[in-house]
Amino acid sequence: MHKNGKHSKQNGNGNGNGHHHYDEVDVMVLGETELDAQLRDEKFLRDFELGFPPVDREAIKQAVTQILRAVGEDPEREGLLSTPKRVAGAYEELLSGYRVDPAELINNAVFDVEYDDMVIVRDIEYFSLCEHHMLPFMGHAHVAYIPGEKVIGLSKIPRIVDMFSRRLQVQERLTRQIALFIETVLGAHGVAVVMDGQHMCSMMRGVQKCHSGMTTSAFLGAFKQNRDLRQEFLGHLERAGGKKLL
Repeated sequence: MHKNGKHSKQNGNGNGNGHHHYDEVDVMVLGETELDAQLRDEKFLRDFELGFPPVDREAIKQAVTQILRAVGEDPEREGLLSTPKRVAGAYEELLSGYRVDPAELINNAVFDVEYDDMVIVRDIEYFSLCEHHMLPFMGHAHVAYIPGEKVIGLSKIPRIVDMFSRRLQVQERLTRQIALFIETVLGAHGVAVVMDGQHMCSMMRGVQKCHSGMTTSAFLGAFKQNRDLRQEFLGHLERAGGKKLL
């Protein structure tokens, strides 16, 4: 574990990575906690691509019917009669990450603690859709953070991963969004996210390489500044998984 004392806090509204911290005074709403108000602030929602309108299921059904005809299929045949409806429901679920209420997701499970060592949640399964071909990619996320004055409930880290993965994504952006969200919400001194993924767009089409994978990383704060801290995190993952990640 990391034992080199308290890390220095960031001052002002910046966090050293060009990301905005939200002034608690500006986002207070009657009847809400300060954290809830922050998580529902319009700029916060815009920055993290949240608060989208409901999915238009009817428009999706019509589009799927047109696609079926365009590829030469008969949307009226028995096996396809309910396909547009099923696809509309599937997209609503698979792209639900745009419509998550982050305050409801966190549910005030952020706690004041005196702890400044590394917290790691590893091997989090995720599933997403590539924004280029709308084909799935999937894998595992590994997340670590150095608390400032707060830690978050264990189950919330996988939920945060789901919130950002259930969208049209590229793996690089997905990795960084998870890290920035955790840094912003917790005021963490450092955040590290490593994700591995297998992409159906390269396995089923194009180069058709079934065993190729992709690894991406995002290091913020202390993890970006301190090479030894990064190596400690990666060492934990490699010992647990039995293979070198980066």
